[in-house]
Amino acid sequence: MKYIHLKTTAFLGALFAGMNTAVAAPVAYNIDTAHSFANWSVRHVVAKASGTFNEITGNISIDRENLSNSSVDAKINVLSVNSGLAKRDAHIKEKDYLNAGKFSEMHFVSTKIDAKNANEGVMTGKFTMNGVTKEIALPFKVLGFGNDPWGGERSGFEAKTTLKASDYGFGWGLKPNAPVGDEIEVTLLIEAVKPSAEKPKK
Repeated sequence: MKYIHLKTTAFLGALFAGMNTAVAAPVAYNIDTAHSFANWSVRHVVAKASGTFNEITGNISIDRENLSNSSVDAKINVLSVNSGLAKRDAHIKEKDYLNAGKFSEMHFVSTKIDAKNANEGVMTGKFTMNGVTKEIALPFKVLGFGNDPWGGERSGFEAKTTLKASDYGFGWGLKPNAPVGDEIEVTLLIEAVKPSAEKPKK
C-alpha cells in the first residue's frame, strides 16, 4: 500500500508540475512613446487631411499563448497633435475642434479581446475623449516580438478603427457644408518594451 501511495503522489506531483508549466502568465510591456503613433485622417472639403498624436503612454499585458487573456490601458496626449503645420495644430486644439484646453487626454481601457488566431483579433474597450466615454472595437494585428539593439525585448501592434466626432460631443462635421468631416479614421502603430529593458538611445 505504501508503494502505491508513493506512486500516486509522484504522479499527481508530475501532473500539477506540467499544468504549471503549460499555463503562461501574461507579460507586461510599457508603450514606447518615442516609437508609437496614433495616426488619423479626416475629410477636408473634397480631399483628406491627416496627422498623428506623438505622445502615447500606457501598458500592454500580452499572453502570447492566448490573446484573449491580454489587456491594454493607454492614454493619448491631445496636445501632442501634429498635422505638419503649427498654425493648423493650434486651431485643432481649440474648443471648436478637440477642446484640448479642457480635455487634454484621451484614454482607452480594454474590456474584452476576441482572438481570431495567434496574431489577430478584435479588442473591445472604453474610450474617453472630450469627457465622453463610449465602447469601441479595435481590430488589431500582432506585428511581432523580438530583441532590440539596446538589450531590451519589444512587441509591436497595429490597430484600426473609425470614430464619429459627433459621438464625443464635437459638432463640426454635422454643420451644413462642413469643410471637415464627422468620421475620423484612426490607425494605431504601437511599439512596447518590457519595463526592465534599457531605454533607447537617441
